[in-house]
Amino acid sequence: MACALLTDKEFKVYNVPKLTDIYTMKELLSSLGAKIKVTHGVADFSISIDCSQINNLKASYDIVRKMRASIWVLGPLLARFGQAKVSLPGGCAIGARQVDLHIAVLEAMGVKISVEHGYIKAKSKTRLQATHFSFSKVSVGATINAIMAAVLAKGETLLFNCAREPEIVDLCNCLNSMNANISGIGTSEVRIVGVDSLGEANYMIMADRIEAGTYMVAAAITKGELNILGIDYSVVENTALKLIDAGLEVTPINNGVRVKYIGELHPTDIQTHAYPGFATDLQAQFMSLMTLSSGATVITENIFENRFMHVPELCRMGANITINGNSAFIRGVKHLSGAEVMASDLRASVSLILAGLAAEGETKIRRIYHLDRGYQAIEEKFTNCGAEIYRVSGDSV
Repeated sequence: MACALLTDKEFKVYNVPKLTDIYTMKELLSSLGAKIKVTHGVADFSISIDCSQINNLKASYDIVRKMRASIWVLGPLLARFGQAKVSLPGGCAIGARQVDLHIAVLEAMGVKISVEHGYIKAKSKTRLQATHFSFSKVSVGATINAIMAAVLAKGETLLFNCAREPEIVDLCNCLNSMNANISGIGTSEVRIVGVDSLGEANYMIMADRIEAGTYMVAAAITKGELNILGIDYSVVENTALKLIDAGLEVTPINNGVRVKYIGELHPTDIQTHAYPGFATDLQAQFMSLMTLSSGATVITENIFENRFMHVPELCRMGANITINGNSAFIRGVKHLSGAEVMASDLRASVSLILAGLAAEGETKIRRIYHLDRGYQAIEEKFTNCGAEIYRVSGDSV
């Protein structure tokens, strides 16, 4: 959605999930002057964005504070209009996530940047200039901003030590469909030859591999069997391999993947890393699964410094987990017990749902609004698979 700012032609994407983050980005782009049409189909949800009459280059704090991905308007605004004023995203429940790499790569393209009163003020006197830039550490967000900025920059940009997530591949494919010139897609070295302008987009975005991975874990923790449709096995293969190590049967099927519980759940250590390593966004879900394994598991979080906030809540349900630095030590128990727990962030919230599905008795989860940032109608999908789960409201919940 952010890269719609790079063109004055129609930008239309399909297979869009109905999430609060989508509506936050819609609100942000609208505040910049974009005209947006949302189509609610029976089997599809599409968004058409017209950025031909952008009349505001300021992304205000009131909107940006809701979602860190708002920082992604910075690169496109600079590339097309030469200036932008974007609120700093601020802190995050699971870690600081600095924006220094975003600023550094844009400065390398000739942008003058200052941070004043909580805003990034950026301006370029001329068209952005191509650069050769190596990220000091792998960053999904900075890689995305750099690629979007470079597609309209003058000359050939080479980016080194790039993040390689499938979502970045999808973004590059979308931009190339708009006549961008990007190569090295899916590797750590991306080459972008700047073009004068981009054309229209009519693009089907990829499925959510984290949502698919969550349902894969759900089949395992409930000792069940699920066919998860609409996902390419290749993008969830690293999750599948860990589940196979844990004793599950995981097989590719037409348009999806099948996960089947076939016996004892084995303890399986994981370490989160940038793609193609194990995704940090599946760490909490996998931890819920390992609470019921037949032995001891070590889970090491290498991406975010504060992503174990679900641990005390899982322990309220009877899990045996201790934390030492960035590692959690899980000793499997025979069963979990339903309890009242509280979600602290998106992935923590769904890890508690998974634990609740497997626990004896009733589990009540507070602050489930976190869920709606990354899961569309999750209670309906689980209900269709036989779960007893429903959403309620009120002070008693």
